[in-house]
Amino acid sequence: MFRPRVQFLDPELVPQILEEAFSILENPGVIFQWQPALELLADFGAEVNFETNTAQIPRALVERALKSAPREFFLYDAQGNPRVRYGGDAIHFDPGSSALWMYDSVTHEYRAPVTRDFVAYARIAEYLNAFDAIATAFIPEDVPGEMGDLYRLYLCLRCSDKPIVTGAFAVETMSVMRELLSTTRGDAHALKQKPRAVFDVCPTPPLQWSDNTSANIIEGARNFIPMELVAVPLSGAAAPITLIGSVVQHVAENFSGLTLHQCAQPGAPVVFGGAPSIFDMRMGVTPLGALESSMMSCATAQVAKHLGLPTHGYLGLSDTKLPDMQAGWETGMSALLGALAGVNMMSGAGLLDSAGAFSIEKMIADAEVIAMARKTVEGIGRVQEGTFALAMLQAIGPGGTFLDSAQTFERFRLDQIQHSAIVDRVTRRTWLAQGKMDTIARARLQRAKIEKELQPRVMDEHVARALEEIVARVAKESGMEELPELE
Repeated sequence: MFRPRVQFLDPELVPQILEEAFSILENPGVIFQWQPALELLADFGAEVNFETNTAQIPRALVERALKSAPREFFLYDAQGNPRVRYGGDAIHFDPGSSALWMYDSVTHEYRAPVTRDFVAYARIAEYLNAFDAIATAFIPEDVPGEMGDLYRLYLCLRCSDKPIVTGAFAVETMSVMRELLSTTRGDAHALKQKPRAVFDVCPTPPLQWSDNTSANIIEGARNFIPMELVAVPLSGAAAPITLIGSVVQHVAENFSGLTLHQCAQPGAPVVFGGAPSIFDMRMGVTPLGALESSMMSCATAQVAKHLGLPTHGYLGLSDTKLPDMQAGWETGMSALLGALAGVNMMSGAGLLDSAGAFSIEKMIADAEVIAMARKTVEGIGRVQEGTFALAMLQAIGPGGTFLDSAQTFERFRLDQIQHSAIVDRVTRRTWLAQGKMDTIARARLQRAKIEKELQPRVMDEHVARALEEIVARVAKESGMEELPELE
């Protein structure tokens, strides 16, 4: 079946990119701040300098890791159904993570998010079919900071049935997050068989892994929790200025994390991912929504696909501070390019300010962008039987109408995207009568409609109580006597 595609690398360049990545790992090597990671790599043949925390990883060890890494795996929903396929050209979308602020579409102000914001976000993301998974999108500020990672996962588990894209950013929280996930499955073995979440781990560019990320890679691998390597080379600042040079560094950093991961547990699920960005020399910022950043995400996915590895990228987000026209073009172009490149998981919907802020209304509007990206990837297919147009035109004749034909009635929902009321296709007279609303004003109305239609989530009360007890235990250790209400 024909599928439109995009590639940003001449396939003939991929072997040189791989050769340079292998050479970088051998010299100068990679820093791992966590000594057990260095010891593990040394046991498998890496040349380790414990004074500088540097591991020079031989090509043979990297190739061994690439051979043992799975070519595909699945994430499952709360009921144990496969919902996300990491592998091949499957494409999926989740709202982006890492935001520190909430954007208020009424006041146009940024504010610190709280639990009620996350609950509203998670329930709406659960409702929207555009999203195959939800993400731990932002950190509520009404709980102690040291438990922010596990609390976000807890809220996702309480508010949604979908698979989850998350991450542990402290060594102490990874085991608690694993406990939460195991509780929803019944035990660790059941979780291994049907994983619910994938964990992001990010190296520090260039060529460094912190103690936290190194420890989490190893613990995740040994417990068969899927790990998503999110390299973040910054072209011109923490990576070579050329896009292809940054791609090479991105590949090397993914190789280093993947090698540590497979040394810890061969065959454990792992994703070749990232959020590469240029460094804007004029403004001194890292615009994740820039076209060049999207090109690098697609190019690194192309290299990963050459190796048969599952892929991820930060695509479908914007650098602008408001959900305006710039947000539209950056979100639309990057989501479309990622879909055409066949990136398995694209994170970014709802994000503004280079992933610094989150907007629920933008996320709702981004669902329409995702529908367009998916439609593009489908291409223009053929009808199941008969001619394309000949028989219809012969039957209707010159000057006839297709409005009342059986084929039109049967296929219009298949051949045309059924957008929500966010998309403006009414007449100008109707638009005026409805109050001259812009996209985000319509998204606010759509949000109200969704929230009115939301049904209470049914969750086993014993599981819900067990989850709450785990989080309450950690909260008490952090000096918080009572968890915020979820309603």
